[in-house]
Order: sequence, then structure tokens, then C-alpha cells
Amino acid sequence: MSSAGNHHKIDYIEFAATDVARAKKFYASVFGWRFTDYGPDYSSFDAASAGVNGGFRTCRPDEKAGEAAPLVVLYSANLKATEAAIVGGGGTIVVPTFEFPGGRRFHFADGVGNLLAVWSE
Repeated sequence: MSSAGNHHKIDYIEFAATDVARAKKFYASVFGWRFTDYGPDYSSFDAASAGVNGGFRTCRPDEKAGEAAPLVVLYSANLKATEAAIVGGGGTIVVPTFEFPGGRRFHFADGVGNLLAVWSE
């Protein structure tokens, strides 16, 4: 399913968690969110249950609980063109394009203190 109608709109938010299973249990029991697991270190939730698509990832060893900002993920119908526009606009690619189940994405710094990501099928 294509998300072309969401080009350059916020499409996903990703949270870091020290314990993904515990995060799932909490958000499912308190808010009724539904999850899809992608291994022990990642689980996504859907807009139908949470209001926005998103997920929980296991914190990196250098992160502390609560210190990792949520990652806002934009959608792009043309990942390469969006990357070029970001660089042309003064942004910096901080994580090069990589593949994940369902698509590809990269992370960028906007030059004013924010880190975001962009994904596409």
C-alpha cells in the first residue's frame, strides 16, 4: 500500500524503551494500543489504536531511559529527492539510507537542533 498522499507529512513516531515488552504491556493495558513485533528489539503500533503510527525500539547502550527524544518520521514519495532537498536546504544526513521491513529510511539534522527521519517504501 502506497502512502504517496502523505508526502512530506508526519507519518510515524518512534520511541526508545529500555524494555520493549514492558512498554507494549503498559501501552496495551492503559491505552488499548495494538502491536506488531519485528523481533525482540522493535514493536510497532498502529494509528487505529494509538492515533498515529509508531513504534518502540530498544535503547542503545549509550542512551538512558527518558533521555532519548522520540523520533518523528516523515513520509516521502521520492526518498532521493527529499534527501537532496534536505541537504540543499542546509540539513545534514546523520544516518544514511538503510532498509528495514517495509521500506527504507534515513535520519537527518535540520540545523536548528532537531533530528528527524524520512521513510519510503
